Amino acid sequence: MAGAASPAMAGAAEVSENTPEGGGAGASGDRRWPSAASAYFALFAIIAATFLNFFDQTVFGMLAQRIKVDFGLTDEQLGFLGGPASVIFFVFVGIPLARLADIYPRKLVLAGGMAATGVIMGLGGIAQGFGQFIGSRMFLGAGGSAHAPAAYSMIADYFPPKKITRAFALLQLGFIGGTTAGVLVGGKLIVALAGWSEAHVLGLRVHSWQLILVGQAVLGLLAAGLLLLVKEPPRLVLAPAEGRVPVPERQGLGRRVLAFTGLDAARAIHARGRVYYPLFGGLALSAIETFGLMFWRVPFMIRTYGWGEGRIGLVMAPMLLVSQLAGVFLGGVFVEWMAKRHADANVRCAAILFALVTICSITAPLMPTGEMALAVFALSGVFGLAGAVPQNAAIQRIAPNEMRGQVTAIYLFMFTFFGALGSFVVGVVAQRIVGVEADLWKALVITAGTLLPIATLCMVLAIRPYRAEVARLEAEGR
Repeated sequence: MAGAASPAMAGAAEVSENTPEGGGAGASGDRRWPSAASAYFALFAIIAATFLNFFDQTVFGMLAQRIKVDFGLTDEQLGFLGGPASVIFFVFVGIPLARLADIYPRKLVLAGGMAATGVIMGLGGIAQGFGQFIGSRMFLGAGGSAHAPAAYSMIADYFPPKKITRAFALLQLGFIGGTTAGVLVGGKLIVALAGWSEAHVLGLRVHSWQLILVGQAVLGLLAAGLLLLVKEPPRLVLAPAEGRVPVPERQGLGRRVLAFTGLDAARAIHARGRVYYPLFGGLALSAIETFGLMFWRVPFMIRTYGWGEGRIGLVMAPMLLVSQLAGVFLGGVFVEWMAKRHADANVRCAAILFALVTICSITAPLMPTGEMALAVFALSGVFGLAGAVPQNAAIQRIAPNEMRGQVTAIYLFMFTFFGALGSFVVGVVAQRIVGVEADLWKALVITAGTLLPIATLCMVLAIRPYRAEVARLEAEGR
């Protein structure tokens, strides 16, 4: 796992930095927060939905080799199916759908997105070929595009500032649990269904592994129902004394269009390009490598070491769990330690951790045994997730207060968009450069050896301008 951030971690940085102490709608201590019971029930429902989203992504990667064989796909087609197919609609509707979280009740946005995701998962369970599978993955990306913005916004209005860090720490259970359970449970289900013959339902040919997608669809609909039971919290509104008034009164139509599309945030990013561009470039390159590895690691283990999905799940799942927990802990501790010594600690830490990820990601596919390869991949995951902490914090530290949400939305968009290209990039390298299916490991080494050193260099180049930007903000009292 490279140094890209998980969406949940990015949201944690956004809200914890952007929520005023006290959270009052008027004065800072005046707000009456929802009850703890309703807040934690909402958090539980959001964690469940987040869990299913990451569970689906992980299980789909576990199924990659089966999909390739049963549908007769090339590595290039399989790579396209694993990533770009799910991001095509996100490119066009992601930011506008995220805007729904600011206009409509967020529980309806979350429940509607989860219901759509469940239905689309079910369509993947009855797909009859490559084209239909592409269609299902395309709409799956669109269905989930409003989940993170609506979830982050709702959590910020449910938990006071003193408790919001805990809430976002618990939200990580969705990411960690979904990826870990996806490997373990997905592997067991694939093995359990392997002996089943394909079914013919209403003229449709359904492979045994497709039943897993149908089961996920049912769980998705149940999660949507759970989200409908959540009580919508009142929205946090800064008082006029904070210098804010409602957007329609403060902005003209043209300005509101720019805010809606994110163009004004893009201009702010360009104005500080010397610091933003290296940070975003490092994020993009590391996201390609991260998601590419996540999708191809099971086919790699099958082709290189002859392992089955069940064995892969049993060995990989505990390694993933330990590495993810260790990564979150290491990231926080390392940044706090460096912050006592360097004003540019966030980017300096990210650069160091990116370098460690680079070493692990290049050497892991070269290991003589499957256990050693997974162990080194897990170590790479520790450094990658640890690197997400300072990377997120750096973006939030320098983002203008009046458009921090928009900057974060662009940041999350780049993470999702370039991450979705990862599986396709590895597939293209495997098919067009390596050319031998059994030598998939060479494609992993080539992509890691090309992308991650450049990502690390981007972080190094961002250190000095980031330090200067922090000094400027501190001189202005920010």
